[in-house]
Amino acid sequence: MASTQKKYATLASNTLLFAISNFSSKLLSFFIRPYLSYALDSPDVMGVSSLMQQATNLLIPVVSLGVAYAVIRFGLDKAVEKASVFVNGAATILAGFALLLAAMPLVRLIPNAAGYLPWLYLCVLASCLRTLCTQFIRARMLNRLVAVDGVLTTLALLVYYLVFLSWLGLGATGFLLANACADLTSMAFVFCAGGCWRYCKPRAFDRHLWADMLRYCLPMIPASISFWVINASDMFFVQAMCEGYGGRSGNYWVGLLSAGYFLPQVITIMGSIFYEAWQLSAVTEEQDREAFFSKIFRVYASGMFCCVAGVVLFCRPMMHLFKAEYYGGWTFVPFLTLCSMCTCLNQFLNSVYVVYKRSSGSFYTMLAGAVLNIALNWAFIRLWGPWGVTPASFISLLLVFLLRAVSTRGLLRIDFHPGWLALNLALVLGEIWCLMNLQNWVLPVAALTAVVCAVNFREVYSLLQKLLGRFLRRPAQKEG
Repeated sequence: MASTQKKYATLASNTLLFAISNFSSKLLSFFIRPYLSYALDSPDVMGVSSLMQQATNLLIPVVSLGVAYAVIRFGLDKAVEKASVFVNGAATILAGFALLLAAMPLVRLIPNAAGYLPWLYLCVLASCLRTLCTQFIRARMLNRLVAVDGVLTTLALLVYYLVFLSWLGLGATGFLLANACADLTSMAFVFCAGGCWRYCKPRAFDRHLWADMLRYCLPMIPASISFWVINASDMFFVQAMCEGYGGRSGNYWVGLLSAGYFLPQVITIMGSIFYEAWQLSAVTEEQDREAFFSKIFRVYASGMFCCVAGVVLFCRPMMHLFKAEYYGGWTFVPFLTLCSMCTCLNQFLNSVYVVYKRSSGSFYTMLAGAVLNIALNWAFIRLWGPWGVTPASFISLLLVFLLRAVSTRGLLRIDFHPGWLALNLALVLGEIWCLMNLQNWVLPVAALTAVVCAVNFREVYSLLQKLLGRFLRRPAQKEG
């Protein structure tokens, strides 16, 4: 019983640590997008910037070969030499970047990429190196340093935005430069403060370990690309298929869609804070895993549904934070919020594959979702214009969740409480319908939000009890 309470306490303590330490960085990042609506002048410019950012996100797993997943998984393994993990990860990234340089003629074919190639390449390399360093210090359980780095990186990004966008007025080029410089700043800080330089030992390169790491992470590349197809290809579909729709350019609609991601960040922020703590507990806690995963899933999903209901309720008034031209972006918010929730829950189930080193499961489930997303994007845009991409992404991510819920049962039998999940989803979908179709939407949407919170009150209350009850008893960090 004592050991059971201890693992819940450890997860609660780490979650609270990341939440408090990351609060300022997450708050800043939350308000950066409204600032960009003024700094980038128009939805067209934001559209180009967002497309380049998503192109970067597509290239990152290809260049890194997904090695960041292997760095934290093998880095948490006490029997593995950590210097070998770090050196192997760095070698993988440098080799992948060399291949990307050779593939420049292909990269130029990405829409809008030809005019931004140097900055695009810089963003990719900076992000890969930063991820290597941050995942490595996570594997060494330097959780407070991770939190400090989050604050530093967001402050640096804001400063670089002010310099390159507000002061120099560089537009989309400045947007890419700011992101690259922020990642490089973070990498340099973590590399020095986290003592990563002590592990830069070329002789520590281990071919056998490298082969094991590649076997683990290579299936993550198509999985990451599939994830990108579901979450980011929407922008490229909108740009290509909505040119001239409503008398606007494709880049304009991409800019509105990008603005619509603002409020769903609440869900993403909550999920990222939790997952930073969860990925440590999921791997290191070995006793009564089924009960542990089942309990945490129920509490986690309850918090997610409450947040989704709240975001849907407040999405229209909150969009007034943006420049007036972006207000129409609220119509993208409801289903994007559901997409963010599904992404977080899928990430939770992915931790089962991580624990048992079955990364192929992550690949097959994401691939199925990506194929469905491509078909639905094409069909729904033809039916409903640019707004069709958001329900397409939601349905695709829901398929991924269902497939993972089934496939993980061969590894770990989690109790998902399907009736409870279906009830919550029906309430949220009803809330979205009222918002989108009723002129006097406030009262019915507020009432449904209250019902969702009531249905999930017990689990959310227990989560708050665990977090607040363990605040003063955080376990000491240990570096491996």
